[in-house]
Amino acid sequence: MVETLLVAACALVDVDGRVLIGKRPAGKSLAGLWEFPGGKVEVGETPEACLIRELDEELGIGVTHACLAPFVFASHRYETFNLLMPLYLCRRWEGIATARQHEAIAWVKPNRMADYAMPPADAPLVAWLCDLI
Repeated sequence: MVETLLVAACALVDVDGRVLIGKRPAGKSLAGLWEFPGGKVEVGETPEACLIRELDEELGIGVTHACLAPFVFASHRYETFNLLMPLYLCRRWEGIATARQHEAIAWVKPNRMADYAMPPADAPLVAWLCDLI
């Protein structure tokens, strides 16, 4: 039986309707691909708590539970595991996002995200963002 891995992701949306994506650094799986920020949900942790922790660690921004809105989810079978990834929307945070764990970050309009190579689980979520924003 293949393990299911729960990973929470966030689409940070700025006032101009751009969404933040980060480039996975060298040495990590799927290096060089652009992803939504987030990470693995730890045992006993909620997806929202995971995002609050991960957004601080990855981008140096503060987010509260009330600012995270569940949006859509991805389910993707990788070679060694199944990925279940809820994507949350966030339009309010404290601080300025900086690349702490990504090689780079970019603010991108959803209709331009096709210009950025994304992991198989992230890419299908872009169409939902295009419909919303």
